[in-house]
Amino acid sequence: MPYYPDDLKYSKDHEWVAVPGGRRVRVGVTDFAQTQLGDIVFVDVPEAGRDVEAGESFGSLESVKAVSELYAPVSGRVTARNPELDSEPELVNTDPYGDGWIVEIEIAGADALDGLLDAAQYRDHIAAESE
Repeated sequence: MPYYPDDLKYSKDHEWVAVPGGRRVRVGVTDFAQTQLGDIVFVDVPEAGRDVEAGESFGSLESVKAVSELYAPVSGRVTARNPELDSEPELVNTDPYGDGWIVEIEIAGADALDGLLDAAQYRDHIAAESE
């Protein structure tokens, strides 16, 4: 059964956002998303310094099944990308909420998190999508 940590925020596009405090957030894809995609073989994300807008594509995940777009869950500037994914893209599958994180984004303000779902709302969203 997929797992959705209660301390994260979620987008309807199946990305998670960790908010450790301050203006920098960490972004990855949910357990549901990585399960749907299958074995990830390549991760394409921007280098640090690129601005992203919430809801817009900012990269992609390539699996043995297909290529899937990544959508920014928040607006801001990419400050880091996970360098481990260059040689170990399967981390997205094996540890989606830990070592499989994708990018860090510096958000402009707390309102950048408005519209994200909590874990219970995200579970409801997935259930509604599956109907």
